[in-house]
Amino acid sequence: MRVVLDTNVLVGACLGTGAAGAVVAACLKGQCAPLMGNALFNEYEDVFGRNALFENCKLSRGERDELLDVFFSCCEWTRVYYLWRPNLADEADNHLVELGVAGGADFIVTRNLRHLRNMGLRFPQLRITSPETFLKEI
Repeated sequence: MRVVLDTNVLVGACLGTGAAGAVVAACLKGQCAPLMGNALFNEYEDVFGRNALFENCKLSRGERDELLDVFFSCCEWTRVYYLWRPNLADEADNHLVELGVAGGADFIVTRNLRHLRNMGLRFPQLRITSPETFLKEI
């Protein structure tokens, strides 16, 4: 099963919120294959560099960087050759759909359901779900 994890899921795992940690753990255990592309990689790197976002995090900066490196090592790197734009009201989320379509993902796992469910173009094979719902699927 291929998945795209929105940045908010990996951040949630670091902060210990909800089911996000279990989703990331499932990826690390090989229960699902996370897809990674250039845009998502750059977004992860950018967000993980924002120290203020992790003020209440139990993980140190070094531990977060190590988690990110381990996560990257289990990802299927995917090239996106075709841009499906404009598709979402929030332009910054389009790359998640493009990665999912390019990599044949089954799911995009996100906390941002409202923005991603309002796609102008529909891709029936690509389901948008929360971490809690995704855990029921695996």
